[in-house]
Amino acid sequence: MTTTTQDQTQQLTQPDEVVTHAHVRDLQLPGGAGTFALITLDNGFDHTKPSSFGAQGLRELSEALDTLHARAEAGEIVGAGVTGKPFIFAVGADLTGVPSITTREQAYEIARLGHATFQKLSDLPVPTFGFINGASMGGGVELPLYADYRTISADVPAYATPECFLGLVPGWGGTYLLPRLIGVQDALMLIVANPLANNKMIGGKQAFELGVADRLLEPVTFLEDSLAFAAGVIAGTEQVERREVDLDQTAWDAAIEAARGQVEGRTGGAAPAPLRALELIRAARTADRATAFEAENDALADLIMSDELRAGLYAFDLVQKRAKRPAGAPDKSLARKITKVGVVGAGLMASQMALLFARRLQVPVVLTDLDQARVDKGVSYCTDEIDKLLAKSRVSPDKANHLKSLISGSVTKEAFADADFVIEAVFEEMSVKKQVFAEVEAVVGEECVLATNTSSLSITEMAAELKHPERVVGFHFFNPVAIMPLLEIIRGDATDDATLATAFATSKGLKKTSILVKNSPSFVVNRLLGRFMGESGAIVDEGTPIEVVERAFGGLTPMPPFMLISLVGPAIALHNSETLAGAFPDRFKASPNLARVVEARITSFYGADGTIDPAVLDLFEAPADPTVLTEQEVRDRALSALGDEVRRMLDEGVVAAAQDIDLAMITGAGFPFWNGGVTPLLDRTGISQKVTGERFLAPGVASVPA
Repeated sequence: MTTTTQDQTQQLTQPDEVVTHAHVRDLQLPGGAGTFALITLDNGFDHTKPSSFGAQGLRELSEALDTLHARAEAGEIVGAGVTGKPFIFAVGADLTGVPSITTREQAYEIARLGHATFQKLSDLPVPTFGFINGASMGGGVELPLYADYRTISADVPAYATPECFLGLVPGWGGTYLLPRLIGVQDALMLIVANPLANNKMIGGKQAFELGVADRLLEPVTFLEDSLAFAAGVIAGTEQVERREVDLDQTAWDAAIEAARGQVEGRTGGAAPAPLRALELIRAARTADRATAFEAENDALADLIMSDELRAGLYAFDLVQKRAKRPAGAPDKSLARKITKVGVVGAGLMASQMALLFARRLQVPVVLTDLDQARVDKGVSYCTDEIDKLLAKSRVSPDKANHLKSLISGSVTKEAFADADFVIEAVFEEMSVKKQVFAEVEAVVGEECVLATNTSSLSITEMAAELKHPERVVGFHFFNPVAIMPLLEIIRGDATDDATLATAFATSKGLKKTSILVKNSPSFVVNRLLGRFMGESGAIVDEGTPIEVVERAFGGLTPMPPFMLISLVGPAIALHNSETLAGAFPDRFKASPNLARVVEARITSFYGADGTIDPAVLDLFEAPADPTVLTEQEVRDRALSALGDEVRRMLDEGVVAAAQDIDLAMITGAGFPFWNGGVTPLLDRTGISQKVTGERFLAPGVASVPA
């Protein structure tokens, strides 16, 4: 392997890098086993700012390992290990400097630097150890793989290789060392399947069961027990047994091909990183270490210079940073304190909201509905879900009892008299919602916030006849409430800053991602999905088979349009399209075929076998003169419709910027990171320029700099 020079490392250093230092201390091993050098990775901050590997931090680690190599050769130490600061081992490469990388040569040097540094741990002439004491991701997973032995704490909350989620591969040894340590099947799960499953993480116990560590130790005495383990290994009294990895070519290739099918199904081939990872893992079966690492260098260099990675990092930045500072939110000091919440309705959506308010805000929550049976059903849903949390040990018995005590029901709205925040989740009909708010306003205090979970109706119209329309705000959740991160907060024409500030503070207490939305039909996510599904429906109505339309969007949207309609429910999709058609008849229309499906009370376009239900196809009326499009034509037409609608929404001021649309579509509709949401995809495919005459984002914001 070629060594990266210090001058090259200096060139890669970012001036604002948060350096992870490599602190070395000597410890005397128990039982007189000798002097042990322990490296602790620490960036000087607490666990809320995890340690990562930038060029300067890697140089410090490299120099520390060089010193230990000389000391080991001189007989000064009998072993060496690496661990992390409290609660954090390390979370991988520092990717903040990627936007400044403009050449493949720079990208290649970063890849080579990681390998060259980590390799020095395995090259030490004494036994080496990785003590995985806390969260470990990416390069934080890879570094301990270079050690001879590993321990892991039972309370490690997150162990993962998330690179494919962002648009990279575990390219500092992960695609070679992991499959050769734990086998191809489990390595594929960690490297490919989990990242594509919304970046799923595993804990310390599961990581140990996979075989990534030799000992699972309790957190209270983790370092002490790890050193005792190291002493035993060095003294020869501690035996380490590992399962044999099956290197049979037939089994290995079969696992790769099965994973490829899953990747294609999930990404439609639009994400290069997981496909590149599969080829690296395939080669790991027979490749020597140097060859494998060089292949990783090339893969990282190519992927760092890809638009998909830049879009993935843009999306990650939106979720991690912009989400924490919602554009246009009023000063948080204006927010009022919430001590009790009322929920109008006790159906599934209302019950999910009630449980979330109780769990996150820790305040009393009362549900109301038309009769006692409905109220009881809503409360029972909440208590049943709490029991499930208890069974999974996600809450203690005392916590479960406390949560249950917070949730109650009533058939009268007088129960809201002392509430500070009341949200309605009743039938999506303006007259019904107006009546509900009039009844609530009659019993609550003057400063009580009245929130609506409407998915499409006007906040301004809903509040118009109230005495205090200034306290009405849109507070639109996405289903399932506990899982989907997004909350659209909609300001009506009369909504005042105190109400809006209270809504944003409440959203933060609920741990949701919020965006401020101008009062407009269907707001952001449902408006864009309505245009997308409406265009797809029109294409089918004109004669293109459903199956062709469904295949056209692999890797571009979270799921095909008619599968999405099935998920939200044909009746809800029809209602949304009718709302939008009423507001924008020039470009939205309700599909007559969708209306027939709703009239027939069919709840999904798909049958139990995962194919389009023949009963649905029987309801569709074929046009007299059908127009049949190819998959590419379908894709271009639907994406062009999305591009047109995004431009209109920005021109109307529905949100502050294109970034808010992307944040909404990622967190509210599951649009993939490798596309950066919506606008980077439209820019990359040329749709933006073709439809609107300009890009949505400047070159380099979510793409490789020009």
